[in-house]
Amino acid sequence: MNDHKPPHAIRPGQNIAIKVPLHKWADTVAFYRDKIGLSVTRELESSTGFDFNGFTLWIDRVPHQSQVDVWLELFSDDPSSALAALGSPPRDELEPLDSVTGHWTSDPAGVVLLVRKSGKDQSENS
Repeated sequence: MNDHKPPHAIRPGQNIAIKVPLHKWADTVAFYRDKIGLSVTRELESSTGFDFNGFTLWIDRVPHQSQVDVWLELFSDDPSSALAALGSPPRDELEPLDSVTGHWTSDPAGVVLLVRKSGKDQSENS
């Protein structure tokens, strides 16, 4: 077990997003709702949120995408310092952050990460 705590204090967020191509979106939403039995917590124009044991699993419809991506949310009191400590490339061009204080980046395997400040005043959808 690794008890090492990095000085930038990154911790898991509350959101997991699966970015799904347009032609697979409806079937994917139905799979998680009807076959897995997850409860829908929020429906937006291009996204459906499910309760995932206290987390929100978002199934996002992405029209110009050909493959599925998984995106994870991480919290930090200082997202810029956390990004620097991770040594990961900034990828803020991926999606607008709007009212969220943070940065998009990725891990070495290419999984997209949102490193953001937590807070009730900030949007919780990824």
